Amino acid sequence: MSGSSPAARLQRLFEGHRLTPTQRRIAHCMVRRAADAPFLSSVELAELAGVSQPSVTRFAVALGFDGYPALRRHLREVAPADAAQEDAGETYNEYQQAVRAEIENLQHLSDLLADPGPVERAGRLLAGSRPLPVLGLRAASSQARGFGYFAAKVHPDVRVLDEGGSMLLDRIDSARRAGATALMCFALPRHPRECVEALAYAGGQGLTVVTVADSAFAPVAKHSDLLLPAAIGSGLSFDTVCAPMLLGRVLLEAMCDELPDAQARLEEFDVRAAVRGLFVE
Repeated sequence: MSGSSPAARLQRLFEGHRLTPTQRRIAHCMVRRAADAPFLSSVELAELAGVSQPSVTRFAVALGFDGYPALRRHLREVAPADAAQEDAGETYNEYQQAVRAEIENLQHLSDLLADPGPVERAGRLLAGSRPLPVLGLRAASSQARGFGYFAAKVHPDVRVLDEGGSMLLDRIDSARRAGATALMCFALPRHPRECVEALAYAGGQGLTVVTVADSAFAPVAKHSDLLLPAAIGSGLSFDTVCAPMLLGRVLLEAMCDELPDAQARLEEFDVRAAVRGLFVE
């Protein structure tokens, strides 16, 4: 699989089109089911996306096709036949399918990282923000905490915002008054309304919003100055998020590259940890 993976092709097809929230939902569903998309009927796609069948037709027209059948023909024409035949000849149980879906998500992320520009820009923005607020609510809270834990080892002031409520906007205000210029956000389905509202507020306060989301069509997209997509797996009862987690680590690396004292801070931590006997070798 390469830069022409099914998910990558679909992503390129949708880019540059002004889509309604319902149409973004359909696009997101197709990216998540990229291998199956060329073979789904409009009714099946509507059921998977949780929209009406006419919405699927309007979506295809918005992309420049005469209707959904024309869109599906296009997808079948560009789908690699050998890959389809290979998949048809193998049978996997639901657990294997979940793992294989995550492998495809990671490959798609690798394809996107062929252009390091957006990640490098994000690294500069995050490194230059003092303090650095890191937002993640509900399903994304663990991503925010994990990023914040490692970021604090190299960044002088990291503030994790992993709880909603009436204090959330106050904490964004506090970070802004303290000198923050950017906000890092992890946004995963189901997207909390409070997260979308917090990003809109942060942008209104002058913060540059960097977001890792499950799709470029996620509800947080319109409130993000720089959105980096990383697909999730939906084959199990609870979503799997290997790609967003890895992208978070990539962003940490890019941020470290922009912090001249990052290595010194890491070495200092190692010395203190040894003195305190923090870890068992």
